[in-house]
Amino acid sequence: MNRWRQLFGEQRPLIGVIHLPPLPGAPGWGGDMDAVEAWALADAQAYANGGATAVLVENFGDHPFFPHQVPPETVAAMGRIATAVVRAVPLPVGINVLRNDGAAALAVAVASGAQFIRVNVLSGAMVTDQGLIQGCAAQLLRQRRLLAADDVAVLADVLVKHALPLAPLPMHTAVQDTLERGGADGVIVSGDSTGTPVELEVLQQARHASRGAPVLIGSGFGPATADRLGPLCDGVIVASALKRDGRLCNPVDPQRVAQMRNQFHP
Repeated sequence: MNRWRQLFGEQRPLIGVIHLPPLPGAPGWGGDMDAVEAWALADAQAYANGGATAVLVENFGDHPFFPHQVPPETVAAMGRIATAVVRAVPLPVGINVLRNDGAAALAVAVASGAQFIRVNVLSGAMVTDQGLIQGCAAQLLRQRRLLAADDVAVLADVLVKHALPLAPLPMHTAVQDTLERGGADGVIVSGDSTGTPVELEVLQQARHASRGAPVLIGSGFGPATADRLGPLCDGVIVASALKRDGRLCNPVDPQRVAQMRNQFHP
């Protein structure tokens, strides 16, 4: 909670995702890092202009994703982009290295000055389209201590989207394990896939199990769900709903960001 309060105080953050185009080494890599950086900075500025609380830099264009460790060229590219974003906007910046390279995300955060990371599977084991992904809490939290990065917050998905648990696992158990045994500073709950809203009952279960720790919505939050789900969460991570025409592939629309901010913080 101390890391969370240092980042956001008592406010409920609206965190906008910067979906990076394919980076060097990815199948879709276009060969122009300057263009990738320009895209990231334009989205970051649009989020800032619209009143977002924070931004989250994510290598979304690198699919198909590695299940665990990404190659050095990905870490280097993420470091360059993250540093540029941190310098460009006066907002907390987070890092998510897909699919589940928490160590790389932490390294990029330390090198760039980012203040939090997102980890898809911190605790437990999930069956995904990348295969079996296992929690990385033991290594990640030790790495945070070794890097003297205790101020970098870890936000962790619980029963993450595009995945199924290896064995049936109640939401309340998954939340408690992620917070108490995994050491997360906050948990993220989502629908089954990108853009799919979390079910109200699932969000309520997570909030009850968190015992006051932050619970964020990680997918499907938009104008149609804000009034129903917004009061039950401590923050939201949004991308599609804040892009031009609401399409995932488009740049961020600052007017949509402002509308969402006003709806989330009436």
